[in-house]
Amino acid sequence: MSTLSELLAEHTRLGAEAVEHLKRVVAEWQLLADMSFADFLLWIPLAEGPGAFLCVAQVRPTTAPTAHSEDMVTARATAVEIPQLRRAVVEGRICRDENPRWHLDVPVRSETIPVRVAGSVVAVLSRDTNLAMPRVPSPLEIAYLGSASDLCQMVADGTFPAKAAVVGADTSPRAGDGLIRLDALGLVAYASPNALSAYHRLGHASDLVGHSLTKATRDLVTDPFDAAEVAARIGSALDGRHSLRMEVRARGAVLLVRALPLRPRGDAAGALVLVRDVTDLRRRDLALLSKDATIREIHHRVKNNLQTVAALLRLQARRTAIPEARRALAESVRRVNSIALVHESLSVSVAERVDLDELVDKVIPAIGDGATAESRAKVRREGSFGELPAALATPLVLVLTELVHNALAHAFDPGVAGEVVVAVTRTGEGLDVIISDDGHGLPEGFDLEKSDGLGLQIVQTLLDSELDSALEIRPREGGGTEAVITLPLAGR
Repeated sequence: MSTLSELLAEHTRLGAEAVEHLKRVVAEWQLLADMSFADFLLWIPLAEGPGAFLCVAQVRPTTAPTAHSEDMVTARATAVEIPQLRRAVVEGRICRDENPRWHLDVPVRSETIPVRVAGSVVAVLSRDTNLAMPRVPSPLEIAYLGSASDLCQMVADGTFPAKAAVVGADTSPRAGDGLIRLDALGLVAYASPNALSAYHRLGHASDLVGHSLTKATRDLVTDPFDAAEVAARIGSALDGRHSLRMEVRARGAVLLVRALPLRPRGDAAGALVLVRDVTDLRRRDLALLSKDATIREIHHRVKNNLQTVAALLRLQARRTAIPEARRALAESVRRVNSIALVHESLSVSVAERVDLDELVDKVIPAIGDGATAESRAKVRREGSFGELPAALATPLVLVLTELVHNALAHAFDPGVAGEVVVAVTRTGEGLDVIISDDGHGLPEGFDLEKSDGLGLQIVQTLLDSELDSALEIRPREGGGTEAVITLPLAGR
């Protein structure tokens, strides 16, 4: 399905200002659909004829049955089929169809609203109401429809939505969350049950109707700066200025508040205030932040404990006179430090994922420095591992550590310069890793299955039990050795 931008680029020659305005309309029109109890379709005139139109976007109400169960985007219509489309463009005003038409066995009443940008009509909104479900007028429905009519008239005037109004529109309160209609003096003309419940949670004990919402909100909010800010935003909406949503807190409750000016045809008609009680959401957010902080602290402590273990092993190695034991302790220090580096990365990250490139670039120099005193070989990385879950990062780093150390320790004679390359290719299925060296190659009769080296045994155990992979060691073309690992990532 083509996006709005693609359809506008393909079928119109609208300028950047008009395109951005249509995107703002689409960002805001869920509010219009919910308060109108109707579907909204965005139609653009086509160059192929004065009466040809193309539907480029569609939204359905969450408060009423849809009038269009099928997808209308890319549908075409003519002035003969929907005369109000052409009339809205030519006359530049809202055109209502007094007689409903039938659409797929559903009676639909259509109303067309010109979308004006810089004085010109660039598109048409059709407001299509499903009449199959009769509605009993109620104070809520009357308040919804009246507010929607004012906003639709502002769309026709070219004053809604404003540029400043769309930032965060997708996370703003919706009509069903809580709606308050203010008159031109700032007094509450209507407050929906959800809006009233939200204000009761803030501490307002009585009904809101007839009260100044600015004063009531200012009296409830404990923080003086927030109280002044929310009062200023409601006042700005009454003065015809748009503002963004904000959070207000009082008595442990948290509300999202957004005020929209209502100025159809430029006449002050009050304001529309949308509120949403997000107290429980913020509590869950705080719980998640606390959990993340606890996990990071655990990783930090594990890293510290591992470094302590490594220091003790290093101290023991210095006091050991047996060369074999000293080497074994040094290798244990290297392995413990590799695991500690993974936990160090996790201790500074919110997500349980590790940037393996950064981690490998820390581990590799340490391996090169501690391999053998006589080694002059260098180690470098080619390609990118990307991010991996911690459950894969820890065993993979240990595998790379062992294989690189083996290459440095066994591929080169003392004092001989060489190079070990860790080459990685990431695909949609997994990682292909090759650790290659340009040393003197595998010994005669080498068999990986019969090898009794501790490093290779650790590698094979980790690959089989933790990484669901296998190791292949083969001669390198041009001399040297290659260790090949194919690590599947799909489904992990």
